[in-house]
Amino acid sequence: MNRGAKPAQIIVPIREEPDVFVARRRARELALEEGFRESGAGAIATAVSEVARNILLHAGAGEILLEVAKERGRRGVVVVARDKDPGIPDIEAAMRDGYSTGSGLGLGLSGARRLMDEFQIVSGVGEGTTVTMKKWAHEPHR
Repeated sequence: MNRGAKPAQIIVPIREEPDVFVARRRARELALEEGFRESGAGAIATAVSEVARNILLHAGAGEILLEVAKERGRRGVVVVARDKDPGIPDIEAAMRDGYSTGSGLGLGLSGARRLMDEFQIVSGVGEGTTVTMKKWAHEPHR
């Protein structure tokens, strides 16, 4: 057994408000372990907070998966946020700044998209929603 080995995937169930903070903290820690600057780790943590809060508000429960990405000599963090219901009837509208079905500011999904380098959302009414985001570690400028 390899001591100190990191799990290939971190799964944070989202069932209540404290879970949002756990997911945020775990995302930030993973990013820092992978060599992200504080600003990049903070961006990932904020994006995770936004999508985790959306899970609570709209679906009631779901999960956040965190893992390391390695592609073409670069490293990053992948975040997958998913729930099973109710789905988003109009993804285009949901991605617009200011669009809200609740009492929020309507910046959750669009804000998360701006913070990350890659963003994809798949949703079906009655089938749930999966948001997949990636942020790549950028080498320090010399």
